[in-house]
Amino acid sequence: MTFVKIVFVLLLFCDVASTVKHSLKFFITASSGVPNFPEFVGIGMVDEMQFGYYDSNTKTAEPKQDWMKEVFKDDPKHQEWYSQKCLRNQHFFRANIEDLMQRFNQSGGAHILQSMSGCEWDDETGEVVGYDQYGYDGEDFIALDLQTLTWTAPKPQAFITKLRWDADKDRLEYDKHYLISKFPSMLKMYVHYGRTFLQRTELPSVSLLQKTASSPVSCHATGFYPDRAVLFWRKDGEELYENVEHGEILPNHDGSFQTSVELNISSVNTEDWGRYECVFQLSGVKEENVTKLDKAAIRSNEGSPSGFPAGLVPGVIVGLLLLLPVCIVGLFIWRRNNNGFQPANREQ
Repeated sequence: MTFVKIVFVLLLFCDVASTVKHSLKFFITASSGVPNFPEFVGIGMVDEMQFGYYDSNTKTAEPKQDWMKEVFKDDPKHQEWYSQKCLRNQHFFRANIEDLMQRFNQSGGAHILQSMSGCEWDDETGEVVGYDQYGYDGEDFIALDLQTLTWTAPKPQAFITKLRWDADKDRLEYDKHYLISKFPSMLKMYVHYGRTFLQRTELPSVSLLQKTASSPVSCHATGFYPDRAVLFWRKDGEELYENVEHGEILPNHDGSFQTSVELNISSVNTEDWGRYECVFQLSGVKEENVTKLDKAAIRSNEGSPSGFPAGLVPGVIVGLLLLLPVCIVGLFIWRRNNNGFQPANREQ
């Protein structure tokens, strides 16, 4: 974790202007036995920003950004292409989830089949990274290796699928074309249409939060863009690696991001608080956002049953509610394992 963070900071600030990468991701979630949720949901994202949505109830690809509305306006067939492709995938996923339930000896209950496909594109070097992966009931199931153009199966139950899909050479070439040609071309177009929005820079508001006097102090940054950012505690100008816990970078409902880092202050003397500070650094911005550890600046509601600072909860809850189509069953079930969704195959 520490090594990764150090490498990221170096990449972030040594050559910010020349290493801008963009990503295009498509998340598909098919479900069986999940009440009050569409049988099929498709999400499109550019640079971690949702731009499109489709489900089996609406049967229509819906733009979620103004710039995507412009894409559909200029090319109505583009929206129809999404709708038709999602409809075909809906039938494909339904058949596969039924097959997998039999293969895993499952007669009922809630079951989830997911996929993530897409690409990353470096607009400086032109390098493209493509990926196509599937998960079942929260665990990795099968993934495409673009270098060998074969499927890898981490589970015994996936081996039958691997044999079938490896034998389908036409589909392999089709998938390769999409991952290293079609998707990058679409991504470049989307970045062009959404350049004002996607290439903006927004600094966060930073707050110090604490549930009780004995709890860790959380430094919470929200409202920043892009998500290429780091947040950390330091003492006397040196970054701290002990007694700190880093949170993930999460999306807000308005397209910005939030993250937090906690500092355990149980062993910090009151007179030493002034030696600690929370530091936020954003890609493309030279100035640091520094927040001193100050008891007077900490927002707390000790004694409140909610355990959260007043004023913060409504925004967070609203954000989560608006993100439900993306999050429920779809993204975070797979992410709980921290295994999947790592683009590993490179093609020029």
